[in-house]
Amino acid sequence: MAKATFAAGCFWGVEATFRQIPGVISTRVGYTGGDFANPTYKDVCSDRSGHAEAVEVEYDPSKVNYEQLLNVFWENHDPTQLNRQGPDYGSQYRSAIFFHSPEQEHAARISKQNLQNSGKFHRPIVTQIVPAVTFYEAEDYHQQYLEKRGLASCHIKA
Repeated sequence: MAKATFAAGCFWGVEATFRQIPGVISTRVGYTGGDFANPTYKDVCSDRSGHAEAVEVEYDPSKVNYEQLLNVFWENHDPTQLNRQGPDYGSQYRSAIFFHSPEQEHAARISKQNLQNSGKFHRPIVTQIVPAVTFYEAEDYHQQYLEKRGLASCHIKA
């Protein structure tokens, strides 16, 4: 199994999207990339903790590869919006790829450049590509939030 971590706005919709991908074994939502240990949802929503709402994806590389996960990431949010997605705004909603290996970093940078060069977006892609750091699992009520409520998505596609 392998791990990937993505931030693309509100983690509820991001998690729901990745859970539908064949080869994804599990997901969990949480907070990463911030300034202190053990943040709560309230801390993160203050827009002062530095953490992003993120999804950690455990996947089987024999069934889905990292490049395919990157494609899902790019297709399911607007990577040109700085610190926001749709109606949600603040640095916790930033677009970011938290890489777990040099290979993931390389793949992420190539995919970002390819997307920028594609002409799909008229504004620069602002997605951060940064090393994965400690991932703090969000409170239980956030895990599989949409699924628990019988909702398919709250995601805003690019």
